[in-house]
Amino acid sequence: MTLAVETTELKVQLQLADEWFTVCDLSTLVPGRGVAALLPDGRQVALFRDRADRLYAVDNRDPFTGAAVLSRGLTGTHQGRPFVASPLLKQRFDLATGECLDDASVRVTAYEVRAL
Repeated sequence: MTLAVETTELKVQLQLADEWFTVCDLSTLVPGRGVAALLPDGRQVALFRDRADRLYAVDNRDPFTGAAVLSRGLTGTHQGRPFVASPLLKQRFDLATGECLDDASVRVTAYEVRAL
């Protein structure tokens, strides 16, 4: 079986303050895998595309360790909530809200994301 690379003109954009910031081509995002991107202010964001083609973006920095690793975490769902688990200490963060599913007092920033 041969797989063809998806070609698309769609761009992934994040809502930053009062403007949309173009991050990458939609075809860059492989379903089930994360990608890190650098924002204009120097912060990093972790972008995800699930198998239903929904897009998510959260801070890439793990608040428990300070390491920029969430883009390399495992994705899944818990009680219908999509999450990424940190590859270091395995805390799970809701991809839609940024809330830590293992410690409700901790969260990461979640960004509004779209493909145009």
